Amino acid sequence: MVIGVRLLLCFWKEWRLKGYSVVDQSTSNHQRLFHLVDPLSACRVTGSRMATSVQDSCYTIVHQDNSADAPSLQDIRNSLEKGSDNVKIETMRRILAIMLNGDPMPNQLLMHVIRFVMPSKNKVLKKLLHFYWEACTKTQADGKTLLQEMVLVINAIRNDLQHPNEYIRGATLRFLTKIQLPELLEPLLPTARQCLEHRHSYVRKNAVFAIYSIYLHSENLVPDAPELIANFLAAEGDSSCRRNAFLALCAISPERVVQWLEEKFDNITGMETSMQMAVIEFIRKDSLTNAQNRSRYLKVILDLLESQSSTVVYEAATALTALTNNPVAIKAAASKFIELVVKESDNNVKLIVLDRIDNLRRKHERTLDDLVMDVLRVLSSPDIDVRKKALDIALEMVSSRNVEEVIQLLKKELTKTIDEAYEKNNEYRQLLIHTIHQCAIRFSEVASSVVHVLMECIGEFNSASAVDVIAFVKEVVEKFPALRSAIIAQLMSTLSEVRANKVYRGALWIVGEYCTSETDVREAWRRIRTSLGEIPILASEQRLLDVAANEAEGLNGDSAEVAASSQSSRKVLADGTYATEGAITSDSAKKTRLEAVKKAQKPPLRQLILDGDYYLASILSATLVKLVMRYSEMSSDSARVNALRAEAMLIMTSIIRVGQSQFVKTAIDEDSIDRIINCVKSLAEFEENKGVEDVFLKDTRSAFTVMLTAEEKKRSAAFALEKEKTAAQADDLINIRHLARKNHVEPVNELEQDLSKATGAESKLEDVSSKLGRVVQLTGFSDPIYAEAYVKVHQFDIVLDILLVNQTSETLQNLSVEFATLGDLKIVERPTTQNIGPHSFYSVQATVKVSSTDTGVIFGNIVYDGPAGAESNIVILNHIHADIMDYIKPSQCTESQFRSMWTEFEWENKVNLNSKGANLREFLAHLMKNTNMACLTPEASLEGDCGFLSANLYARSLFGEDALANLSIEQDGDGPITGHVRIRSKGQGVALSLGDRIAAAQRLKITAQ
Repeated sequence: MVIGVRLLLCFWKEWRLKGYSVVDQSTSNHQRLFHLVDPLSACRVTGSRMATSVQDSCYTIVHQDNSADAPSLQDIRNSLEKGSDNVKIETMRRILAIMLNGDPMPNQLLMHVIRFVMPSKNKVLKKLLHFYWEACTKTQADGKTLLQEMVLVINAIRNDLQHPNEYIRGATLRFLTKIQLPELLEPLLPTARQCLEHRHSYVRKNAVFAIYSIYLHSENLVPDAPELIANFLAAEGDSSCRRNAFLALCAISPERVVQWLEEKFDNITGMETSMQMAVIEFIRKDSLTNAQNRSRYLKVILDLLESQSSTVVYEAATALTALTNNPVAIKAAASKFIELVVKESDNNVKLIVLDRIDNLRRKHERTLDDLVMDVLRVLSSPDIDVRKKALDIALEMVSSRNVEEVIQLLKKELTKTIDEAYEKNNEYRQLLIHTIHQCAIRFSEVASSVVHVLMECIGEFNSASAVDVIAFVKEVVEKFPALRSAIIAQLMSTLSEVRANKVYRGALWIVGEYCTSETDVREAWRRIRTSLGEIPILASEQRLLDVAANEAEGLNGDSAEVAASSQSSRKVLADGTYATEGAITSDSAKKTRLEAVKKAQKPPLRQLILDGDYYLASILSATLVKLVMRYSEMSSDSARVNALRAEAMLIMTSIIRVGQSQFVKTAIDEDSIDRIINCVKSLAEFEENKGVEDVFLKDTRSAFTVMLTAEEKKRSAAFALEKEKTAAQADDLINIRHLARKNHVEPVNELEQDLSKATGAESKLEDVSSKLGRVVQLTGFSDPIYAEAYVKVHQFDIVLDILLVNQTSETLQNLSVEFATLGDLKIVERPTTQNIGPHSFYSVQATVKVSSTDTGVIFGNIVYDGPAGAESNIVILNHIHADIMDYIKPSQCTESQFRSMWTEFEWENKVNLNSKGANLREFLAHLMKNTNMACLTPEASLEGDCGFLSANLYARSLFGEDALANLSIEQDGDGPITGHVRIRSKGQGVALSLGDRIAAAQRLKITAQ
């Protein structure tokens, strides 16, 4: 099913990518183009376009041949005179291609066509003949008097209009719609009118359009056309004929259409789908100019909402939203849109209709909130993009009245992701968690139930989902103090179930920050000790290894004879040295026992530390310090405080020692050692130095609060910006239709606006300086051919308008511009071969398809024949580089998404920076402007001037490619800015292109200063 304006966009893009040109046939003959590969298919294209809207000009697609290969006039005459029908067909195609590409054929050829082509009964030839009559010169030099030969043509056309074959009649009638000369049409009009009564519907439906076209261009020839078509519409029984008559009558006499609709109001729901679509289109347009008819149209539109055709339902719902702003009508239209999304199987259709629902929601704020549960029915779709779009819309429609129902449904969906296997299950679960997170933050009354449900499932979630849950818990604990005790208790009870290191880090941070009572501290300490296992860690691990060794010795026996015999046996090792059999056996046994100890079942926190996660170990150390300091403030039992302090120091030193032993997978790094030792020193000195206690107990909490405040401000700013788009000022003009002036301008048709934007009719004109900036010089001024290209970048292609100047005094024959590409670029439309006279100008065009943001280069040369025609000359062209900035746009993502992509992407490009002058913030702004990247680091984190700056940047291309960057720079006083930018992407091209752009931006900065 094809729905909405997106179809036109898809067709338009496809035509552009295939290298075709689309030209209005109402222009001159030299500019019109026809698809000559299959004239019958071209006829069908033209006819379908005409049937879509009789007011629009007809369009056809054409293949342009090289004019340098055109046959001579004598060869064409011979082919027409002596050739078979197939030869004549091919000759006519070449004639039309030559004429339409700007080289008009002499009038002497007209009689040959009349004599040898016109008598043929071949249908393809007759269709080509219609194209020829349209393109050839039909008048004398004055532009008014018909050529004498056209009398024969008129007679032949009249005969075709009376032909017994209905196809020939219909094709000839369609040809009349393209003719605008009254002198040519007048003799044919009586015969065309008779075709309205033909027995075959194909002839009648084309006759209607022919009468309409004649009336449109020469109203005096058929002044009774409105009455004629109205009578035809009233008496016609065929659906296609009735629809064509209705469309024609809509264009020339809307008042008669209104009268006809009043008579047929009760029968419209029983008409064919095509007729219903035409009625909806007329209602949409007429309601804009005749607002008094809107009330009468509402009943028809509401009836059409119950149609069995999805296309009719979609168009009727769209028309209903244009006719009225009544909340009941808007809800009815939205309900039908939702039904379409649920019923249709095409994911593209689902996304299009969801966009329509989202637009309705924005224009009619809070009107559709009651339909949020219906929108969530779309979650039954297996496509992740459809689900994401539905969740985004539902999130904006959530209110205090329906948030409970929404949360219950999202909980059920979240449970399904655990029990059932979905496509992209993990990604869908993260979307659900994010939506629940946003609902809970906005509506505190559901936060308590939500957070407990998520924490109960934290052990069953994968790492990414569990990390999102912990981030959500951290925000809830900070924003809702009343929920802290319950959340802390449940979090500590789930510590034994956590297996992901990132989740454990967040859980330990929450425990260290928000355990504010003696009971909570003791319970947290007990849980941590249980998850950590026996300490010291190194001694307990060594004991396990010794026990394993003793058991092995007991199994092997300890007799002196066995030991002596094993030591006396020698073996040659791989490196050529000798070793006793007993030593070899001992070494391999030790390794086996050590691996067995490492693989033994251990508590989760202990296992993570032994696996080499020393960042978690440093967070554990900081958490223990916070618990001891907070307990010392609350308790007067100094002995208990000292015991906790000693135990915490023992745990920290034990981590350092085991990190340097053989029991861990990787040795502990120096940064982690320094961090843990600082925690040990802080525990030893915090009673004497209160500043240390403030750092651990106050500064970290305040930093987190500032970060949440910045995020809240960002969300509020985005919400305010969205609300501002639909807000109405108190002093805005109120339009009352009955009191409006006669020249009052009614609202424009939104569909027409969309079509204008899609075809570029409303695009802003570039100023001269912008155009000059896109001109690339391809050759030198001293070359025989001077060439320059104006580079126009569209969404998915690049159009090169190339100006060629012949700087010699000779004619350059068979001149062609040849292009080739490097990277993900493809030439889809090549310039044609031409002959350029001395000191003449010529313009050609080439289209290049772009499929990714990888670095692309367009290069080529100009080839032409010399004066003698025996030698070829070549002029090498300058390279044209595809600019990545035309295809990359700033975008936003969450911190967890950024980190996930940073870990996943394999291509990295590091660019060193060294710039003079500006401060760090100005350099960051300059870099963002020149790379089209958005800064993800909160503004609060960038405040101040400490001489260092680190920020994360993100952008997304039109092709869905992500570009990540991490900027790390420093500046000493007024010295140069030094540092680097690390760029990561999924593909190599984006990383390299952005690196080149950053390097160029740095040079621009230095030059400017």
